Amino acid sequence: MELHIVLHEPEIPQNTGSIGRSCMAMGARLHLIRPLGYSLDDRYLKRAGLDYWQHLDVEIHDNWDAFLAVYPDAPLWFFTTKAIHRHDEAEYGTRAFLVFGKETAGLPDTLLKDVPERCVRIPILRTARSLNISVTVGVAAFEALRQDNFKGLSATDPEGRLFTGSE
Repeated sequence: MELHIVLHEPEIPQNTGSIGRSCMAMGARLHLIRPLGYSLDDRYLKRAGLDYWQHLDVEIHDNWDAFLAVYPDAPLWFFTTKAIHRHDEAEYGTRAFLVFGKETAGLPDTLLKDVPERCVRIPILRTARSLNISVTVGVAAFEALRQDNFKGLSATDPEGRLFTGSE
């Protein structure tokens, strides 16, 4: 699967570092849409990403329009608490761009208003405002990968034993 994780104006370096580490482990490309709430040299960003950051496939885009200019036909899926569709109801296909908003405000309505059928949410309790973005990215990405039967990901442990799911 060709999986892309898109962070629209992320604000917290530790979250981006954690997401970057997950992207590297899943074989996903990470896209960061400016403005960012931190410097890419931030020590918290690097610490959360540990030694994986140097192996990460990451692209930085100056703004949303610059991102769309590079990927005009990208199959976009917008993760928002405002969606009525569940994330597991979407059919991501073999190429997916999962888009997530900034930690304090989510995605702007200008990105969502014309594509309600491409907006999805992860079910949580009504009393909870939202999940941490790094958790949301993990849940979303692994659902997309599950739909493609985890193609390209290892089915064995470090000793080469096949994972069967019954252990």
